Amino acid sequence: MYFFAVFVLLRTGLAVNGETHSLTYIYTAFSKPVDLPGIHEFTAMGLLDGRMIDYFDSDNQKKVPKQDWMKERLSADYWDNGTQSRQSKQQWFKVNINILKERMRQNDTDTHILQWMVGCEGDRKDGVIKFRRGMNMYSYDGNDFLSFDNANGVWVAVTEAAVQTKRKWDEVQDLKEYTKGYLENECINWLGKFINYGQKQLEQAIPPEVHLFKKNTKVEGKILLTCLATGFLPKDITLNMKRNGHILTEDDGVVSSGVRPNGDETFQRRDSVEILQSDVFTYTCEVIHQASKLHVEEEWGCRVCPCRESSRVVVETGIMIGILVPVGVGVVLLVLYGRERIGACEDKGSQGNNGSNNGPVVYQLAPLGSVESVNSSWSRDAPITDF
Repeated sequence: MYFFAVFVLLRTGLAVNGETHSLTYIYTAFSKPVDLPGIHEFTAMGLLDGRMIDYFDSDNQKKVPKQDWMKERLSADYWDNGTQSRQSKQQWFKVNINILKERMRQNDTDTHILQWMVGCEGDRKDGVIKFRRGMNMYSYDGNDFLSFDNANGVWVAVTEAAVQTKRKWDEVQDLKEYTKGYLENECINWLGKFINYGQKQLEQAIPPEVHLFKKNTKVEGKILLTCLATGFLPKDITLNMKRNGHILTEDDGVVSSGVRPNGDETFQRRDSVEILQSDVFTYTCEVIHQASKLHVEEEWGCRVCPCRESSRVVVETGIMIGILVPVGVGVVLLVLYGRERIGACEDKGSQGNNGSNNGPVVYQLAPLGSVESVNSSWSRDAPITDF
C-alpha cells in the first residue's frame, strides 16, 4: 500500500481566519542506479505550498534553487551548507537501504527504494505563522514503514519490519526531542521566511485546461467518460461530474485521481465515470478554480455514439508513493508514473490537447536538518541514527 497520494500533505488553501501553508522536504534513494530518464539514484527536493523551491540529485551533487527568489534571498553559505547536508544524507540512505535489505533477507537482484518525507503545515494570520501539524514519515519499497507521532513524541511502526527501528529510536531521547522541535519550531520558522520571500510568486494563479474524453470499456455497451483539468496553480480545485445538472458522487461510480503534480510544478486532476452507451442523459464536467477565477462547465458532445480506441497516449497518471527514512528529520516521496490509453470520440467534446505527459519524475525535498538551517533558532544537530 502506498503511503500518500500525490501532494496530499502539501495543501494550500484557506483556513479559519487565515491561510494554510506547507513546507516539505522529500528524499528518494534507490539501492542501485536506475536506467530510466529523469530517475537518479538519490534525489532530494524542497516544496513550498507544493512548488519546488530547491533540488539535489546524485548525478549533479549540488543543491540548487528552483525559484528566483530563493537564489536572490539566500546566501552562498546556505547553498554550500545545503549541498554538504544532502551529500551526507545520500550516504546515510545508502547505508540504511543495506540495513533493511539484510533485515528483510533481500538480495541485490531487485531494486529497492527508501524514501523519507518531513515537513510542517502552518496557519498564517496577520503575517505570523502558527504551527498546525508536522509530517515525518518513511517508506520502503512503496510500503508504509515508520512515522513520527508528534503529539505523543514517539515513533510508530507501520509494519513488523519497522518494530526494531521504532524501539531503537524511541530509546534515543535526543532524536525524539530534535524531531519534535524541528517540526514545531525550525520548520515553521523557515516556512514563515519562505512565505515572505516568495509571497508575490505564491500568489500567482494559472487556470486549468479542461479536456473531455470518452472511450469504450471492457464491458460491452458501456462507455467511460473522463474529465481532465491540468496545468493549474495553486492546487485547490473543484471538479464535478454531472448528470442532467446533478452532481455525481462515488456512490454513482465516480472515480477521482485527486490532485496530482505535473512535471512542471503545476497540477492535474482527472475524474471518470462509466455509463451505458444507450444512456440519454446529458453529462457535463464543471471545473472551478477560484484562484484564477475560472468557472467552466463543458458537455460531452456525443452521448450515445460509439467510440473508437485511440493509440495516442493522452494522460499521465502519476502515483506518488511515500517512503520515509530516518536521518534526523526528513521524508521522501517517489512519484512513479503510468500511461493510459484513452479513447477519442468523433465530436468536439473529445478533441483538443491531450494533457500532460512529462515522463517519470522523482519529487524530493531538502533535508530539514540543522545543516540546512543557517541562522535558525533551532541550532542543534539532528542525532544520526541508523535503522
